[in-house]
Amino acid sequence: MSTDPAEVPRVSREEFDALFASLRTWGRWDPADRGAWNRVTPDHVRRAAALVRDGTTVPLGLPWNTRAGPDNARPALHHMTDLGDVEPPEPSTHKDFLAADYHGKGVSHLDALSHVAYRGRLYDGRPARELIGAGGARFGSVAALGPLVTKGVLLDLPAVLGTDWLEPGRAVRARDVLAAERELGVRIDDGCAVLLRSGRFRRRRELGPWDCDAASAGLYVDALPLLAERAVSLLGADGDSDVRPSPVEGVHSPVHALAVAAMGVPLLDNLDLEALSAACAGAGRYEFMIVVSPLDVPGGTGSPVNPVALL
Repeated sequence: MSTDPAEVPRVSREEFDALFASLRTWGRWDPADRGAWNRVTPDHVRRAAALVRDGTTVPLGLPWNTRAGPDNARPALHHMTDLGDVEPPEPSTHKDFLAADYHGKGVSHLDALSHVAYRGRLYDGRPARELIGAGGARFGSVAALGPLVTKGVLLDLPAVLGTDWLEPGRAVRARDVLAAERELGVRIDDGCAVLLRSGRFRRRRELGPWDCDAASAGLYVDALPLLAERAVSLLGADGDSDVRPSPVEGVHSPVHALAVAAMGVPLLDNLDLEALSAACAGAGRYEFMIVVSPLDVPGGTGSPVNPVALL
């Protein structure tokens, strides 16, 4: 695994375009705006449910973050709208307001297929300018996905390497994914959700926040053909799945482009995987049932989420 961003192999735009074309699944599914999630059948859900043995539930979402910082440029909002000081009759009530510009580094969220376009095209080759407007998305909305329930696999790279975390800028290659499968005793298979732990939040708690847009551990582009071959339905990480700085000329989020726009795979960003890492180590297994319930937002490009892993 590369430890220095300068050692991460660079990818030209031409090479990336060829990779994008090779991974496209456009025209494969109906409905198209569910993309790779069409792979998940009731049988997949039943098999995922069979993985629940101990009854352990592990939330994967971050606390609602209202504090600005290097990794939270657009803090979420939370304020009270009713403090219980209304005139009788009883009972008094207490109400609050929540809002978030959630596509960033501070909120755990799901990226729907309308979130990413490459060269002006959404997943399935749909023209972004025609389908995304001030009223939201008319293709690939998060409302098309609904609840996501399937088998989850945790690729706990720090556990494999015997480290507390991966340093920002470290690239996770296809060979590292295969090594993690062997070491952790798991198999990525069709319809499953793959979660990559870099140890971001352990590092943040011990060393403080940093600008994750400038440097973060994540997947290198050569891991995507492997995930495509294994027919995954969902990809997530404690970062946003992309290694940064980007190794691809002129493309700031190549994994987003390949997963969402080419393969039709929704993404889970900014998961706190520390408790799941401990639970999986304690159970001696790195596969589980995962439940993701996004908000039903017609036209939404994603949703804040608090996914739950069940072991």
